[in-house]
Amino acid sequence: MTYVIAKGCCNDASCVSVCPVDCIRPRPSDPEFKTAEQLYIDPASCIDCAACMWECPVSAIHDENDMPSGLDIFRDINAEYFEHNPLRVTETARTGRRKLPETRPKLRVAIVGAGASGCYAAEALAVVPGVEVSLFDRLPTPYGLIRAGVAPDHQKTKSITKQFEKVLKRPNVHSYFNVELGKHITVEDLLEWHHAVIVSVGADDDRKLGIPGEDLPGSYSAREFVAWYNGSPSHADSSFDLTGEQVVLIGNGNVALDVARVLAERPKAFAATDMTDYAIDALESSGVREVMIVARRGIDEAAFTTSELHALTELDGVDVVIRKEEVEADVAAPLSNDSFGTRGKRDLASRICVQESGDADRKITFRFRHEPVSINGDTEVESITFRSTLDESVEETIKTRLVLRAIGYRTSPTPGVPFDPKKGTIPNDGGRVVNVDMEHAVQGLYCTGWAKRGATGVIGTSKWCSIETVNAIFEDFEQGLLRDPAALDEEVLGFVASRQPELIDLEGWLRIDAAERLRGAEAPTPKPRRKFHSLADMLSVGLGQRA
Repeated sequence: MTYVIAKGCCNDASCVSVCPVDCIRPRPSDPEFKTAEQLYIDPASCIDCAACMWECPVSAIHDENDMPSGLDIFRDINAEYFEHNPLRVTETARTGRRKLPETRPKLRVAIVGAGASGCYAAEALAVVPGVEVSLFDRLPTPYGLIRAGVAPDHQKTKSITKQFEKVLKRPNVHSYFNVELGKHITVEDLLEWHHAVIVSVGADDDRKLGIPGEDLPGSYSAREFVAWYNGSPSHADSSFDLTGEQVVLIGNGNVALDVARVLAERPKAFAATDMTDYAIDALESSGVREVMIVARRGIDEAAFTTSELHALTELDGVDVVIRKEEVEADVAAPLSNDSFGTRGKRDLASRICVQESGDADRKITFRFRHEPVSINGDTEVESITFRSTLDESVEETIKTRLVLRAIGYRTSPTPGVPFDPKKGTIPNDGGRVVNVDMEHAVQGLYCTGWAKRGATGVIGTSKWCSIETVNAIFEDFEQGLLRDPAALDEEVLGFVASRQPELIDLEGWLRIDAAERLRGAEAPTPKPRRKFHSLADMLSVGLGQRA
């Protein structure tokens, strides 16, 4: 018997370190780790100890004899990975537990942004004796896109917040939520109280298409749509026209596939999730019958993962369509690289091409090698025109009332922090923030997550990104490159509270969390939680003004 890593793998590699026979690949030290769709277990080497299953923070590892429905394919996927990448066991370097220098026994670090990257950074710092962490977020709630971006039907992925909750509850981690950098506090304020500041603000803006009609009503970013159905306070009042039969998504990453699944799935599938009630009601009355996912490149360059494409094929009452003529040349061509993920996409796309369409009343159609030329309409979106990237003389116009672009996120400028407008990131060298011309580091200022590397990777990618940044802080601290803060620990809370009287601390967040869970338990169809999507409601509960 063996264990199998299946859909939902977050790539944080917690399983790798506990495997007694080193049979999980790729490891964080392997070159292919950063681009791997997921991790894999070698069935020939697994000794059935179950250590990886118990360690996995998102419950993505299963006994091969007890696979959840629809995930049997991952037994073969794990085995096939090692057919192409034979296991080579090597001794990993052992490192001792980090300690602060005896001459400088205390290190204080502020982290701006309590999403996955910020929480991973806090975890890596807080395990070292003598380190104090101040964790800030502009919202009253932590966890960033895990709360407001991960699809509602991916509750196992969201369960990684259990690990982060343990971090927040550590006595040397202090939470300051509902505090905004540039509004309530500045980078200079934080450096007065801390040796170092890590900026982990994520990517809160979108890449643009740069085509006519992009700003018409009915043309939005997928980020806005995701924030709406996830109950983000900034988008709870948004509305989207779902009366048309066809919705067009531009871009084919996992965000696009999440949105397509939400639009095509039966709304009752979300009744027991934390999707907002208003979104479920809107989907119940939706007229959408086809979601078209269009990308300008071929199947080899598709941004989605094989597991997310496979998940679409498991939807009840939904046909997945890929046009054979748009992928057959790519599938027949030699692989330009020996990527296991690319091979998996080709194989699955080929199987979908030959499947006969069923009698489903909804479908998700993939189109490849088409780029958008214009979004058309007088006062609102009426259609979108695409051009073939293989033959520029061929154009196609598709009627639609809703266009959602899913072509990538970008970071907005952060007050007091250098910013590269071309890349949409903070200029940095291994997490050390540098000035825009990359000539010298800004003393005491660091970054991690999407603000550091761009909007790439999955949740686990942020772990190793944050560890790199934290290691840079420790190195600079040990070399005496960080100034000692002028203010004392006890002054931080008082100063922040004077700037933001509606400060939400850990206890305040736990009150919000408990109230949302209770609301979910009391719903007609019980849910993990019913989120507050109003800042006023969050603050009322978080500040203890009402239960």
